[in-house]
Amino acid sequence: MADDHDVLVVGGGIVGLATAYALTRARPGLRVAVLEKESAPAGHQTGRNSGVIHSGVYYRPGSLKARYATEGAAAMVRFCQEQGLPCEVTGKLIVATEAAELPRLAALAERGRQNGIPVRELTQRQISEYEPEVAGLAGLHVATTGVCDYVAVAGRYATLAAERGAELRTGAEVRAIDRRPDGVTVRTADGTELRCAVLVNCAGLHSDRLARLAGDDPGLRIIPFRGEYYELAAHRRDLVRGLVYPVPDPAFPFLGVHLTRGIHGDVHVGPNAVPALAREGYDWRTVRPAELAATLGFPGAWQLARRHWRYGLGELHRSLSKPAFTTAVRRLLPAVTAADLVPAPAGVRAQAVARDGTLLDDFAFAGFDPDRPGSPRRLVHVLNAPSPAATASLPIGREVARRALAALAAEE
Repeated sequence: MADDHDVLVVGGGIVGLATAYALTRARPGLRVAVLEKESAPAGHQTGRNSGVIHSGVYYRPGSLKARYATEGAAAMVRFCQEQGLPCEVTGKLIVATEAAELPRLAALAERGRQNGIPVRELTQRQISEYEPEVAGLAGLHVATTGVCDYVAVAGRYATLAAERGAELRTGAEVRAIDRRPDGVTVRTADGTELRCAVLVNCAGLHSDRLARLAGDDPGLRIIPFRGEYYELAAHRRDLVRGLVYPVPDPAFPFLGVHLTRGIHGDVHVGPNAVPALAREGYDWRTVRPAELAATLGFPGAWQLARRHWRYGLGELHRSLSKPAFTTAVRRLLPAVTAADLVPAPAGVRAQAVARDGTLLDDFAFAGFDPDRPGSPRRLVHVLNAPSPAATASLPIGREVARRALAALAAEE
């Protein structure tokens, strides 16, 4: 079979575009195309977040998240500076608001040091030097955290890849994947057939579905969690100077309601985390029965619910009650009122969940692996890449490109 492309990348979010960018840099002349089902790239996880460049302080030492976030944060700042994109290294505060959080704050400081991240432990008085309106018993200052515009970053990845010959096809939803000994054929919603030697799955919210469509069992399910945001009203933005986070609960992968002054001056407040009723369920009105039934039919979803139902009820309460959400914010920012909070667009996190209900807490890849003899040929899957994937997009893109190029070389 004559291939139309050497590598097809499914998914035009920041990870898919970073992969295309890495592929075209690593091998000039490579025939690469990115298939994006929406009319423009970066419309889902990439374009629906607060733009934070994460330092890597939260993640288990030695994990991919720890390695790629710390490496990726520095690389993201350099990339934005080189490309003239908006970016600022602001640092951030992590604040303990009750005594029970103090041991976790100390453990977080030690984890940051193990990950090579500069952290400064703060007293109650020192917190006010950074954020006069923030309340806390103690805090950490993490110097390497920043903010940028990830839609602009993704757009620049696309532009740079296109300058090296890559093609971005929008409105190209993948409906069928046919694996053959001599290549892979992809059929899109409009009936177009595209052939390639290697297929890369960077489909985010749909990555597990694409893996199954290709005949691979990922052994997990993407469970969509909606993160709902407010913004501070324009006349109240001076309440927050930079980035302020609570001490996270280590039993859950979400960071809790936090305060983020974005690169364009707006101050995001949130998100919470509630199960979405569709993979792209950005509000309670969006329900896709087939997707919801698939989630409810997955054993891991019920195990997850049993394990975290108390936490989930609290998140649900804050979703349905603005006063409850305001109360959560006031733990960090006592001066805020419900009238100060203006609704902002929500995001949906593509969280991979195992059949036993375990939330995958690290980036996860599957398919061809040059370090694992006998791994499946011709396909590379990115199965779990929620936050901090945007921060880590450059090293993630390089790793996915490495696997794809090795898969291509194995067929040549």
